Amino acid sequence: MLYCGAAGSLLYIAMNIFIPFLDKEYNWVTQTVSELSAVDAPTRPLWFPLGIIYTLLIAAFGWGVLKSADRKRSLSIVGVLLIINGLIGLTWSPMHQREVLAAGGGTITDTWHLVMATVTVLLMFLTIGFGAASFGKGFRFYSLVTILVFIVFGILTFVEAPNVNKNGPTRYLGLWERINIAVFMVWLIIFSINLLRLERKPSLSILNNDKDSGKDLSSIVPR
Repeated sequence: MLYCGAAGSLLYIAMNIFIPFLDKEYNWVTQTVSELSAVDAPTRPLWFPLGIIYTLLIAAFGWGVLKSADRKRSLSIVGVLLIINGLIGLTWSPMHQREVLAAGGGTITDTWHLVMATVTVLLMFLTIGFGAASFGKGFRFYSLVTILVFIVFGILTFVEAPNVNKNGPTRYLGLWERINIAVFMVWLIIFSINLLRLERKPSLSILNNDKDSGKDLSSIVPR
């Protein structure tokens, strides 16, 4: 399950790269990721099932982190946060397209979409924060830089976001949002790699101890 973190992140990155090509009118620099799954968007039929797979992979990764925590509190918290992040991802509702929102056609689904977006960003912050405490100084510094990037581009996103409902200009909204998404996905990949290395250490230690004691390893090492 620890591989699910990298798998889910790579899937989401691929979704953001390739699915926009299905809509010639979509502009990934000016438009948000949510507009790919908007009501009646031509990209929604593909985004929706892949989005479910992504959220399930994140939840599975969280379960793997929780099982690997070995009484380490920070890892246990990260595992729970990832499970929550994955499972609530199944409750996201689609927003309406900009033209509909500007004409006053927004519904409760749009409100819930904004609520879920806010909750998800908060979960990302907490995941990075508690995850940073799970490894050494290098990873903590990297996590701090990730959080700073989140804050800077989160503010830039927040400044332009109100224009979506007005169908107004959002010059770089999609770019700012995707930078935040990318840094979190890369953080998840590096976090999962660190966990996988941590999981391998005990077995490597056993092999090294057996070599030092002169034991025959043929019985435990598959040929």
